[in-house]
Amino acid sequence: MEYKKYYRKTSLKQKGVGSFFLAEISKKKPKNFLEIGVFHGVTARNVCELLFKIHGNDFNYIGLDLFEESDENKNEVIPNTTFSSNPIKNFYYKYIKRQNPYSLEAVKELLQKFNNNVHLIKGNSNKLLSKIDMSKIDYVFLDGGHEYNTVLNDLSCCSEVINNGGTVLCDDYDLQQAPGVRRAIDEFVKKNNFNCSIICSGRFAKIEKN
Repeated sequence: MEYKKYYRKTSLKQKGVGSFFLAEISKKKPKNFLEIGVFHGVTARNVCELLFKIHGNDFNYIGLDLFEESDENKNEVIPNTTFSSNPIKNFYYKYIKRQNPYSLEAVKELLQKFNNNVHLIKGNSNKLLSKIDMSKIDYVFLDGGHEYNTVLNDLSCCSEVINNGGTVLCDDYDLQQAPGVRRAIDEFVKKNNFNCSIICSGRFAKIEKN
């Protein structure tokens, strides 16, 4: 399945990475998907399209993000949320859509086709992730805050998913600007004796039960 960008920004923009990602999801055919770090919602839309193709309406997508630039993410390594190098897209969202593509409202609009399957949560994963019932989640895409303690917190909250036979796919394992990502993943995997596969030329870390 081809990964589409929907005229928005996505961290999976490099050639082939998005399609590789969707192929990984297809292998597991999850019905209850959690994404930590929704950003503009492009990956969310692609995942929903894929899960609909596999399961019809019998799937659930949960997305957690701050959905705004604030003091809570000022120290995190995140992509630029605006189209600073693309004046056409800047004009489109500012004057035609009159919408911030990183806002909760904009992401809801992008996902409205799957309104009955989607549940978006606005807030900090350090505060809210532990409140989600992980027993029903069978796949997690972890691409939220990249600071060491945030990644470790998110992974710890996802332990139940792995122990239940699910998968946690972590983005940016090899991102040099955020060494805390690799450090947190390596420590988490070693401590819990989980299996970790580094795939897509080092881009993703796939964590599963041994």
